[in-house]
Amino acid sequence: MLVLLLLATACSSTGGRRAEQARARSATAGGAVDTPRWKVAMVTHAGAGDSFWDTVRKGAEQAAAKDNITFLYSNDAQTQNQVQLVQAAIDQRVDGLLVTLAKGEAMAEVLGKAAAAGIPVISINSGQEFSARFGALTHIGQDESTAGQAAGRALAGRSRTAVLCVIHEQGNIGQEQRCSGARSAFGGTFQTLYVDGVNLPDARAAITAKLQADPSLDTVLTLSAPLAATGLQAVQDARRPVELDTFDLGTQVVAGLQAGTVGFAVDQQPYLQGYEGVDLLWLYRYNLDVLGGGGPVLTGPQVLTKEDAAALAQDVARGTR
Repeated sequence: MLVLLLLATACSSTGGRRAEQARARSATAGGAVDTPRWKVAMVTHAGAGDSFWDTVRKGAEQAAAKDNITFLYSNDAQTQNQVQLVQAAIDQRVDGLLVTLAKGEAMAEVLGKAAAAGIPVISINSGQEFSARFGALTHIGQDESTAGQAAGRALAGRSRTAVLCVIHEQGNIGQEQRCSGARSAFGGTFQTLYVDGVNLPDARAAITAKLQADPSLDTVLTLSAPLAATGLQAVQDARRPVELDTFDLGTQVVAGLQAGTVGFAVDQQPYLQGYEGVDLLWLYRYNLDVLGGGGPVLTGPQVLTKEDAAALAQDVARGTR
């Protein structure tokens, strides 16, 4: 009996090693699944040079490599151009489509064309309120009002008294919701400033001018990592003690958390938005799986502070946070 047990154990051990070796060979060969080579397009409202979208894209590309998917990425900050990019993806007869809905109503007609063509759609990042109405399987991202409320509570917890919330893309409903949510949970004096996020020197000057004109302001709240860097420059230009807090991460934001020049960052985990977007389209094509149960698949908010900065640095360096 003991001999049989030993033999069984040896076989199990050998089988386990062989399974691990097979998995390693499969990963080295470049594909972890044997499904057809489907094609997925992602079309976002990203502007030029926004590193946030590099992280979204990296997550999508890594999921695509795992799922044997050809991944196509395109972006344009101008809504009409984004619509045209979606139409181009439809014309290519992609097998799945990921879109952002920052200015959702403008996307209704073209997404109707995607539905008519039988292309499954998932919305990511922005436009949760439009997602189901436009026929998307689900929405992946954070609820912007909830994220704003998390920021407002964090501001109150840090004893801030007068906050300037900087919106860098006028008409972007998600940014409006972040500021409104923060205002509702904060309780102190709260102002909103609109700047042009494409023209960072002008944005810097506008924030500086506001801080110099209103000495009661003790905090600037920005809504993206690039604007956080610009906000830090504006605080330096204003030459008075003002805390900078932000949404989203980046190299400079993490460095600011470590140095104490950034109080906190509200992260929506963009890598997950790209990765899960591609992966859920693969699951739908392969197994008709849908997550969310009619609601969004939430990737945030996660409030990060100086205590988290050291661990985050390596993740940001490799482009996954």
